[in-house]
Amino acid sequence: MRLTRRLLLSASLATALLGAGAAHAQQAPNSLLNASYDIARELFEAENKAFEPVYKAKTGKDLKINQSHAGTSKQARSIVEGLEADVVTFNQITDITFLADKGYVAKDWQSRLPNASSPWYSFPAFLVREGNPKGVKNWDDLVRDDVKLVFPNPKTSGNARYTYLAAYAYALEKFNGDVAQADAFAKKLLSNVVVFDTGGRGATTSFVERDQGDVLISFEAEVINVKDAYKDKNFTVVVPEVSLLAEFPVAVVDKVVDKRGSREIATEYLTFLYSPEGQKIAAGFNNRVVDPEVAAANKDKFAPVRLVKVEDVFGGWDKAQKTHFASGGKLDELFVAP
Repeated sequence: MRLTRRLLLSASLATALLGAGAAHAQQAPNSLLNASYDIARELFEAENKAFEPVYKAKTGKDLKINQSHAGTSKQARSIVEGLEADVVTFNQITDITFLADKGYVAKDWQSRLPNASSPWYSFPAFLVREGNPKGVKNWDDLVRDDVKLVFPNPKTSGNARYTYLAAYAYALEKFNGDVAQADAFAKKLLSNVVVFDTGGRGATTSFVERDQGDVLISFEAEVINVKDAYKDKNFTVVVPEVSLLAEFPVAVVDKVVDKRGSREIATEYLTFLYSPEGQKIAAGFNNRVVDPEVAAANKDKFAPVRLVKVEDVFGGWDKAQKTHFASGGKLDELFVAP
């Protein structure tokens, strides 16, 4: 009898624990963590401020979206090391591919949202000092001996890898595909950098507040935002004749949302970025958006540019990663630290 009572008690306790666990799993959290690229602080503060009341009106529940910002490669490594980000809003596909390879993001992540899961785009452009004293107009000017550059470290920043590849693509076109001359062009560009910060915002600080360098190279959205924020410095934005398309991919971090029970909220949040309101906010921060109506309404504020793609010039991100950015790759051969 005592054995039977013990068995019944154990069964009842197990059932209660399972029920409590199920109830816990069904209760969605009241916060999300978005791990994002270094220069996107203000953009996502605005996106979050707009989304939170939308979520409240729909569900009757409060939601707090927290942010983490750094170079996207550093962010991806941090997630693998334990940062529980529900979503990533990056500036380079390879850093999400890295998470997919590690089992944190689904392999089919690019098919889950429109435009290959990239709600807006930009490209490397230049910010120069008042009056453009060095007469910078195009990539050629950045390899002159008298022009000093500021952009992040390509080893830690997706922003900087776009700059490196954009310059390399320009050189390949200029020299009719001559790899040796393109290598020399990229090496000179890298040697002209006076400081390699770990992320885009650090590079902006070095250029704006520490007065380092003649040219800041960053995404067009960032250089326009900086120009507008520091009107007293009379910076000038220079859009080169050709640059490299920079997509801004987003994804749910499956391993984290399944653990936290936040998949539905995370998906709604990323979907909001494609909504007219989310697109208007992104365009307001000078990103080029994918919504046709919002893009048309903002067309006049952007300079013309011819954009080339990683897929067309470098054979895709996987090949570019192996050729240029893997350990012992071309970047390691050409990189000269200041």
